[in-house]
This record gives sequence, C-alpha cells and structure tokens, in this order.
Amino acid sequence: MGFIGSNLARRLLQMEAEVTIIDAMLPLCGANLFNVHDIIGQLDIRQGDITDGQLVSELVKGKDYLFNLAGMTSHMDSMTDPFPDLESNVTAHLTVLDACLKINPGIKVIYAGTRQIYGRPRYLPVDEDHPVIPVDINGINKVAGEGYHQLYHDYHGIPTVIFRMTNTYGPGMRVKDARQTFLGIWFRNMIEGNLFEVYGEGMQKRDFNYIDDVVDVLILAAASDSVNGKIFNLGSPEVVSLLEVAEMLSVLEGKKVYKNVPFPSNRKNIDIGNYYADISAVGRELGWYPGTSLKEGIKKTLEYYRQYRQYYW
Repeated sequence: MGFIGSNLARRLLQMEAEVTIIDAMLPLCGANLFNVHDIIGQLDIRQGDITDGQLVSELVKGKDYLFNLAGMTSHMDSMTDPFPDLESNVTAHLTVLDACLKINPGIKVIYAGTRQIYGRPRYLPVDEDHPVIPVDINGINKVAGEGYHQLYHDYHGIPTVIFRMTNTYGPGMRVKDARQTFLGIWFRNMIEGNLFEVYGEGMQKRDFNYIDDVVDVLILAAASDSVNGKIFNLGSPEVVSLLEVAEMLSVLEGKKVYKNVPFPSNRKNIDIGNYYADISAVGRELGWYPGTSLKEGIKKTLEYYRQYRQYYW
C-alpha cells in the first residue's frame, strides 16, 4: 500500500496479473489507501505484518513472484529507537524467506534493498563490489536483510534478486515528512509556499530514479532467470548536487523555494556525503536504463501532489 508497491501493483494489473498485497499499515511507513483508490477492487489486500509467519505462509502458497518491498526507511528513527527497525528490516524478512522455503521454495523473490548499506563512498561511482560499511542502524539492518536473501538463494536455492536502490521518487511517495526521502518534504513545503531547508551548502551529489523506471526494472528482474542470486545497484547517470535540485525546483516555481541552514549535528554524523551509482551491471544483465529525466520526473510528481495533496499531507 506504500509508494513503490502501489505503483508496481498497478502495472502488474495492466499485465493481467493476479495481485495480492500485504501491508501492516504502520503510521511511520508509507502505506496510504489513496495510492490504490482506483484499483482497490482488483486487488486482494490483506492488512497484516510480515512478521506473522502463519499469515505469510498462507499468502505465498501458489504464488509465482514475491516483491519484497517492506521495511522501515528512516535513518534518524533507527538511531533514536533501534528495535522497531530491527523487527521491520531483519526479523520480518527472515520470516518471509522461511515461509517461502517451507511452503513455496520455487517462488521468485525480488528484494528492495538500499544504497545506504555502502555508507560513505570510498570511490565514485559506487559499484556492487564497493565495501559495505553502513553509518547507521537502519543501514546495518538492511545489510542483514539483504544477506538473508542471498543466503536463502545460495544455500536453499530460492530464486532471489537484490536491488540496492537510490533516491526513488514520484507519485505516491510519502511527503508528510522526510522518512522516505528528503524530496518528499521539499515538495510539500514548496507546494505550501514555504521554503524548504538545504543543509549546509548543499554540495552533496546524488542520483535519483523516477518510480516508473524502478517498476520497469523490478518486472524485468522477475521475468529473468539469469539474474537469480545476483545483486544490482539502481541509480542514474544524471548526477546532481542537492543545491542543483533546489535550484531546479526554484526555476520550475519561478522563485527561490529553499534556504540554506547549518547541518544539524545528529544528521551530519550519519550523512554519507557524495553518492552516485555505477549501474552498468543491471544494464548488461537486464538491458535497463532509466528513461525519465530528473526535471521530467519532478514535474510529474509536483503535478500529482498539487492535485491530490489532501490525501498525503
């Protein structure tokens, strides 16, 4: 019911798939009923937690594919209250994989991991061989979640593929705060007429993926046996600084929409500096290349929230 899952569900329905969604609807995560308001009658929706082994066992029975998109994403929340993050990003995924092993070991599992596991890059662009040195508890738990998916492929033979995602944005993302990505709260402030905050000088470089491109690669991976057991970075060759993104938004709005503020110490301690990915591996294996420019994707996203803000604020 969250951002990536709802967009993926819509695409799968267009491909005439039968789609079941499980979501715990946790208030600090991205679930939003409006994300599926137009397709809700075509989905089998179960409200429940994937730490519930009995429920997960029931739902994986007879399924062909499992897109594992669950988990908490807030780095700050993980540092102030680590145990919910541990439950959501470690225990939950082990429960899912154990259910698959016992009930449906042939199910294809596509796991949404994160580039946060790399920590502060030792070199750029970051490829899949880069050392994994996370800088916060969320990153450490994401390493464990990814490791379980790799182990259940290597040892038990469950077909899994892992993506290390970067900043994914677009319609349906959480914008009430910065728990999914900083762009969400930037968009909200901008639409409300408030200046959003850019920490420091905003020189940190990033890459971004629009949601449609991410859905594309998830489906490509599901359909390909050649990627089983492999790990891929997502990202974009369009690398920009945070200040450049803020300036792009200012140009689109016709006025300055941001202000520079000192970097909060609690955030600076876990900031990773510059990051952008080498995506050549996923291009070679799946022929995937992000097709949506940052400017185009931002325009589509802002149009969506200007129309539907009442469902997301």
